[in-house]
Amino acid sequence: MLFLFWLIVRAFAGLLVLQGAGDGAKDLEILVLRHQLRVLHRKTRRPRLTMLDRVLLAAASRALPRDRWASFLVTPQTLLRWHRELVRRKWTYHKQCKPGRPPIDPEVAELILRIARENPRWGCVRIAGELRKLGIRVGATTIRTLLRRHGLGPAPRRAGPSWTQFLRAQAEAIVACDFFTVETIRLQTLYVLFFIELSTRRVLVAGATANPSAAWVTQQARNIAMDLDDRERRIRFLLRDHDAKFTSSFDEVFHTQGAEVIRTPIQAPRANGHAERWVQTVRAECLDWTLVLGRRHLVRILRAYLRHYNQQRPHRSLALAVPEAREQDRLGLMSVRPRAVGCRDVLGGLIHEYHAVAA
Repeated sequence: MLFLFWLIVRAFAGLLVLQGAGDGAKDLEILVLRHQLRVLHRKTRRPRLTMLDRVLLAAASRALPRDRWASFLVTPQTLLRWHRELVRRKWTYHKQCKPGRPPIDPEVAELILRIARENPRWGCVRIAGELRKLGIRVGATTIRTLLRRHGLGPAPRRAGPSWTQFLRAQAEAIVACDFFTVETIRLQTLYVLFFIELSTRRVLVAGATANPSAAWVTQQARNIAMDLDDRERRIRFLLRDHDAKFTSSFDEVFHTQGAEVIRTPIQAPRANGHAERWVQTVRAECLDWTLVLGRRHLVRILRAYLRHYNQQRPHRSLALAVPEAREQDRLGLMSVRPRAVGCRDVLGGLIHEYHAVAA
């Protein structure tokens, strides 16, 4: 079969050369070259054409008839697109400057920020007027954009505290309390009462019991109130939920201290979010990894964890400080070499604490 096809093609090629005389050989050569190009297309990837290649092919396409465009490596649509690109570049001029207003001088911007920080009650128009007295002309809109870019905002907001500053100032005298339960190895349910200071994140565990009666809860409230008085922590507000274990005698203990008891909405744990977050932390870091034998065992575990939590564990809300920062911690410690760092195990190695080792 292949031999028969070879004979037919050979005869056709010989007839083409004889009939075309001198041009027949050229036509056969062109036919062979086109076939070789098709073979290359099947074997190689799409060729990468430079800008010079595109210019030559686009110019040749304008002179070659459309019925002859089959000899090009690319499609007719690509050739037309290249030609349109050349025409577009012909009528495109390089712009000497960028559109829009010229950028503000860095020294002028620094002066505007300085004036805004030193005069928090001045608005954008007032700052523009002060600059005009100095021979500097800057629009009020430009000044407002610059202030917003640096987080200063309009004058009324710069004059007063932000929401974060306001809430932190109010949290100085707010204490939250709540219960959480722990199941022992014998499936006995123990109730833990704890208090947390919102400003320092310091946690106090009042106690743990299997029977949180009204007398027990009231006594724990007295102990916590005395502890806060010894530390000169005056309570203005106490946050708690609607749990029936918080009786009227419990509230009266704090009323006598001049504090107002605020009950959070029903089924709204986010209203007491600091307390709920601490329960999640103590479970994830301690209680979920420990088998509790009984009440005394639980109290020992919580005391060890509280010492770590209040004195060693960094907190994001405190700029990575600890709730009970000692004086040397406030003043800052000197840098310690990596080899001079020791490790202390807490709760049998469940938690590790790192400290500087004396040389």
